[in-house]
Amino acid sequence: MSAARVADRSAARPQAAWLRPCTRVYLILLALTLVTFGIGAAGLGGLTLSLAVLGLALVKGQMVGDYFMGLKWVRGPWRWVVALWLLVPGALIGVAFTLASR
Repeated sequence: MSAARVADRSAARPQAAWLRPCTRVYLILLALTLVTFGIGAAGLGGLTLSLAVLGLALVKGQMVGDYFMGLKWVRGPWRWVVALWLLVPGALIGVAFTLASR
């Protein structure tokens, strides 16, 4: 691929030159971490909030897998292994929280 074609492709994607995609993901992960820390520091609780924090943890794990492990551009079983690794324990923890609250 020629340098001109590469330049044309990068020019077609409008994004701030100072904020790379991984930096943006890192900032989102940081913000979500601060949200969960704030919930814990405030002493908030309840089933709904606990499940929401669990959901945030699962989203953060998927973001780490996609962007920092490079699985966003991978096809096949590796992407599913990480997704299942997050979903199965997450679902089991969610069921345990729900059953314990009854």
